[in-house]
Amino acid sequence: MSTDPETLALYNARAGEYAQLTAAARPGQLLRQFIAAMPPGGDVLDLGCGPGIDASHMAAAGLQVWATDAASAMVDLAANQPGVRAELADFTTTLAKAPAASLDGVWANFSLLHAPAADIPRHLAAIAQALRPGGHLHIALKTGQGSARDSLGRLYTYFTPPQLIGLVEAAGLQLLRRRDGQDMGLDGVPAPWVALLAKRG
Repeated sequence: MSTDPETLALYNARAGEYAQLTAAARPGQLLRQFIAAMPPGGDVLDLGCGPGIDASHMAAAGLQVWATDAASAMVDLAANQPGVRAELADFTTTLAKAPAASLDGVWANFSLLHAPAADIPRHLAAIAQALRPGGHLHIALKTGQGSARDSLGRLYTYFTPPQLIGLVEAAGLQLLRRRDGQDMGLDGVPAPWVALLAKRG
């Protein structure tokens, strides 16, 4: 969902490899918790969907899934997932198209970390506006400070967990759950991360 040309070029060139890295026969714990929080047949947005692996699990669970990404190769892969409506769009375009109080959930899993730090507050405010009362946001980011490119050239924005929690709460969302971890990325480097589940009151 980044508009950074170098980041998008990397994801377009290595979409298949990224799909293999993220492939899973069943949803992970964070996604299972998110799905469990949705009403039957709920409307969800996978914001920065990548190859659509998570979107496919949500669709298989009976949710109505709208998936967007700014990398065309990723959208092509996501569009092949059964039950997934995939669209080429960046963060700003996607959230501008989401009517107020139209979504039961937004899944922003390691996607908003490619947005500039200055844009995060307005993106979170737009997500909060798009959620129905009681709707949920899942957001996961790599943790740290500042902005930097990784060894593959991808541009990242980093936040500490307290900073991210503060931004989510400033958008008017209630924090429900936090989980911290560390995983190996496409660049082969282990990176710490934080995942939050928040709710619109």
